[in-house]
Amino acid sequence: MINRATKISASQVFSAVLVSLCLISCTPAPTLNQLEQIKARNTIVIGTLYSPTSYFSNSHTSSGMEYELAQSFAVNLGVELQVIANANLDSLFNMLNEGKIDVIATGLTVTEQRMSRMRFGPPYYYVSQQLVYKQGKKRPRKFSDLTGNLTVMANSSHQESLLALKLQHPDLTWRTDSKLNPDQLLKAIMEERIDYTIVDSTVLARNRRLYPDLSLAMTIEQDKAIAWAISKHTDDSLYSEIIAFFGEHQTDGDIVQLEEKYFGHVQRFDYVDTRAFIKAIATKLKKYQILFELNQGTLHWQQLAALSYQESHWNPKARSPTGVRGMMMLTLPTAKQMGVRSRLDAEQSIQGGAQYLREQLKRLPQSIPQQQRFWFALASYNVGFGHLMDARRLAITMKKDPDSWTSLKQVLPLLEKSKYYKKSRYGYARGREAVHYVDNIRRYYETLIAMNISSRLAEPALEIAARIDSLQQKPIDRALILPSTIGPMPVPEVNVQQ
Repeated sequence: MINRATKISASQVFSAVLVSLCLISCTPAPTLNQLEQIKARNTIVIGTLYSPTSYFSNSHTSSGMEYELAQSFAVNLGVELQVIANANLDSLFNMLNEGKIDVIATGLTVTEQRMSRMRFGPPYYYVSQQLVYKQGKKRPRKFSDLTGNLTVMANSSHQESLLALKLQHPDLTWRTDSKLNPDQLLKAIMEERIDYTIVDSTVLARNRRLYPDLSLAMTIEQDKAIAWAISKHTDDSLYSEIIAFFGEHQTDGDIVQLEEKYFGHVQRFDYVDTRAFIKAIATKLKKYQILFELNQGTLHWQQLAALSYQESHWNPKARSPTGVRGMMMLTLPTAKQMGVRSRLDAEQSIQGGAQYLREQLKRLPQSIPQQQRFWFALASYNVGFGHLMDARRLAITMKKDPDSWTSLKQVLPLLEKSKYYKKSRYGYARGREAVHYVDNIRRYYETLIAMNISSRLAEPALEIAARIDSLQQKPIDRALILPSTIGPMPVPEVNVQQ
């Protein structure tokens, strides 16, 4: 006998099945979190301002501190990197909120107002905000001294700082510009189209290599954090990955190395030297540029020119009390080894110096990253290969990376102290001088790149030959003068940092 309370009719079973099917079909599929969406499309989209400090790309290469970080982050996630470069900060903010980009990575300053609109990852370096004017004008020492046009980039952190300052200085006025980036604002100061602007300390440091008359009036804000930003309207999945990524890269020293690569060599500023170098470019370089180009080989001619300026200020008759001579200041043994008969002959000196520099590059351990090998070779050119190897060995004993130029900059000066050089294979070395030597050449080189000087090899071959003939008072083999001898030009550099 069947209990009536538990008896189920066929129609009831059918109805239950229909309800179950409806529930299954009507239940929405589980929503993917932000990280899962990125991995599903196999691409992370980074928004940035278009500049070599953040992101610069041409037909040959892409570069920039933010680009390198973003590339590493994409590899860490196992996805492809897509970069959307823009010239307008407000556009980037809108694209982030609309979900068109995943991350803003453009040297973005963390501010209270921005924190109300987006979430920031861990800070990875710090800047100061600096009020800039042109050398020769009256220096404003306080805000009441501002008598001209103060212009800042629209929607920048500098605009936010001014809004806060106006509470204390009600008479403070300024203009914003949505079309000019900080580099262009600094150029406007040089051209006297505006009187003052505010930029980050890294921006001023890098631009002074081109415009030494840019002067610091006062520091507006100190120790402003720079970080990546993501939308406030997403889950924590991507945010957690960003925190872990920067934590790991701060620990392993990668961030420090990137800071050194993009900013380390521009922190020291010598007004007189920078002005002298720019004047020498205008008055001396044209005479010798063709020789640097003809002897560049696998290098860039600007690298040879920068090295030569550091050595001799492009003086073919330069002499030193220590016995080095000529455009590349070769020692007598090195000159003989390179087949140089006369060190005071500009062509021979440049040819010998270029060959010697390439040999230093070949001798370096293969473990040194390609982008840092030139700096190691310059140090070897200056202080000697043996002392460079001593510094690498000392770095290992100090648990530093011997293949990192950032580490070598810290270790080389120790070879001046008896505590360290007595235990080294080659003894005392002027390590601090070698560090300054490399930094100087890096600044000269980047100034030449930023000036985008035309190649002499693009000129008619006979005109080039005639110029060299008159320069050296002797004929040169015309077969050497081929446009194909020059490689791809490096990327011109301008800086945008917010």
